[in-house]
Amino acid sequence: MNLLIYKTQAELLEDLAAYIIKIANKAIDEQDCFNFVLTGGNSPKALYEMLATTYKDQIDWKKVYFFFGDERNVMPTHESYNGLMAKKAILDPLNIPEDHIFYVNTSLAPEKAAIEYNKAIVKHFDGADLIFDLILLGMGDDAHTASLFPGTDILNNKNVEIDSVFVEKLATYRISFTAPLINKAKNVAFLVFGESKAQAVKEVIESKKRNTKLYPAQLVNPIDGGVTWFLDDAAAGLLDS
Repeated sequence: MNLLIYKTQAELLEDLAAYIIKIANKAIDEQDCFNFVLTGGNSPKALYEMLATTYKDQIDWKKVYFFFGDERNVMPTHESYNGLMAKKAILDPLNIPEDHIFYVNTSLAPEKAAIEYNKAIVKHFDGADLIFDLILLGMGDDAHTASLFPGTDILNNKNVEIDSVFVEKLATYRISFTAPLINKAKNVAFLVFGESKAQAVKEVIESKKRNTKLYPAQLVNPIDGGVTWFLDDAAAGLLDS
């Protein structure tokens, strides 16, 4: 695990952008494509906008394929749909072709949406293992990541796949990568900032006793890849190290 702590969000985002560019160009050099899993919520919006403007010439975007680590069970036109935020912040500004974007079809029932999304990903990898070059993750103040929320059934799913999950605290369904699918990735990066996340960060990173039911982000431990945490001072404020 690589732990990076920044005084400001601006410094954090600049370093994270450079990290993404490095991984993207390495993947494109080696396999002529970059399979990139986006995270949702508000935290990554500024990052996506930076990649689409300041750093737009540093990646061959025609060779990038975009996926979503989880999606909310709302229509694609809804403001809470992760795909819509990404579409506005990075995908449309970079003129990414539709066949390079893997949206979750939330017009389907959640279970069916998960099945169809899994099929689309399997087809894209064309018989190869489902190993993404980079998965971006956020983390909530309850230590959830993607839509792996504390106490939910998806935490027990040992399959490398997409699954639907009912999140009781939100009274809604989500569609999400399972932990085993995340853990196949070559690279995983957590983007976490804000004082409200500090306790969760401490529990996930420093707790001597693992409790993945209570702190699902502890499940993220790539088999052959690495995890890098990008934290601001506020999120890292309770860490001992």
